[in-house]
Amino acid sequence: MREDSVTNPQTNQQLFDSARDLMPGGVSSPVRAFGSVGGTPAFMVSAEGPYLTDAEGTQYVDLVGSWGPALLGHKHPQVIEAVHAAVDAGLGFGTSHPAETRLAELVRSRVQDEAGSGAEMIRMVSTGTEATMTAIRLARGATGRNLVIKFAGCYHGHSDGLLAAAGSGVATLGLPGSAGVTEAQASETIVIEYNDRAALEQVFAERGDDVAAVITEATPANMGVVPPGEGFNAFIREITSRHGALMIFDEVMTGFRITEAGYWGASGRVEGWLPDLFTFAKVIGGGLPTAAVAGRREIMEHLAPTGPVYHAGTLSGNPVAMAAGVATLEHATAEVYQHIDRQADVVAFALGEALDAAGVDHSIQKVGSLFSVAFGTSAAGVSNYAQAQAQEAFRYGPFFHAMLEAGVYLPPSVFEAWFLSAAHDDAAVQRILDALPKAAEAAAAA
Repeated sequence: MREDSVTNPQTNQQLFDSARDLMPGGVSSPVRAFGSVGGTPAFMVSAEGPYLTDAEGTQYVDLVGSWGPALLGHKHPQVIEAVHAAVDAGLGFGTSHPAETRLAELVRSRVQDEAGSGAEMIRMVSTGTEATMTAIRLARGATGRNLVIKFAGCYHGHSDGLLAAAGSGVATLGLPGSAGVTEAQASETIVIEYNDRAALEQVFAERGDDVAAVITEATPANMGVVPPGEGFNAFIREITSRHGALMIFDEVMTGFRITEAGYWGASGRVEGWLPDLFTFAKVIGGGLPTAAVAGRREIMEHLAPTGPVYHAGTLSGNPVAMAAGVATLEHATAEVYQHIDRQADVVAFALGEALDAAGVDHSIQKVGSLFSVAFGTSAAGVSNYAQAQAQEAFRYGPFFHAMLEAGVYLPPSVFEAWFLSAAHDDAAVQRILDALPKAAEAAAAA
């Protein structure tokens, strides 16, 4: 912490007041403003293992994990060591360098089938939004078609054409899309309900020759966690292949988190199908701004300089970010995934038990180690955006603040996933379990 912060400590409220004077809403990303849960955001000043510490010195068990990247936990020694070494060599060169090739090698080795197909080529970018934006441009350039199909509630970053019926922050703010997106841009995106095979069939029957791609979250996690119906992703693969369109598998959230090969590793690899393109971010950068587009060689080679689809980025493949990504993936072993899965099972089960004991109707929405809670949905759970929006979201604010007061930092939105890490040991998990009964009672009283 800086010396002036020690000698002149500020409260979270003071920091938020100053931030609101300088930044829209006092934040650099909307959901951080606590808009859907109310109250004053905690301003974090340090993190280590499974814990965050705010400006007032309060320590929290972290279930946000920097919104996913902290697979190994915060301040993992080997990741920090790798980053320090990269910084010592220089912050950036504006040239190619060995670390970006090494990270690409790690991605390809993890995301391939027995024949070696999968993430055959990789283009590094800086953010998940840039990855999906590039994938869409690439799909249009490779197919010569304009239309893109997305699913309501799936969030693919904030590029213009993909903000229609997006989840995450858009759902939290109650916005149908975004001002500044033109009708022409929106008209090239067709939005249908998630898990609706008949709707997808109908769109392809009517407009199939115009569809460049279907983009889908591998498993949606921005309207809460919503599992794909049995065979739904395989159906997307089949129908896009049948009509000459591409399948873009957005693994920004799930990539290298649900398994060593992302959600595809637990689904497509087992079922025998591959998307045309993947998008990765979060875990791939180990906490620094890094993302990637990956996919079949014949499609990826449409990107400049080998092809006519332009993409460039001053910070793409930044050596410091590459070092963090390489160290994270190298230390993301089978034991890491087993530990996270086990601890996520414990927390998700205890969450359900606490809500049951308090008489709160709910469903636990879970895929692998990713999970969330949806209130008032026990009858059928949540399988699409309309059902996610119809839940009793008003119960989440009191639940969230009860957990916060007990020293557990949850995502400040009911539409976000909960993340555990390899650093969440039994002591950290016990603190979560101890906080759940009172929080459940707060939800019941809402």
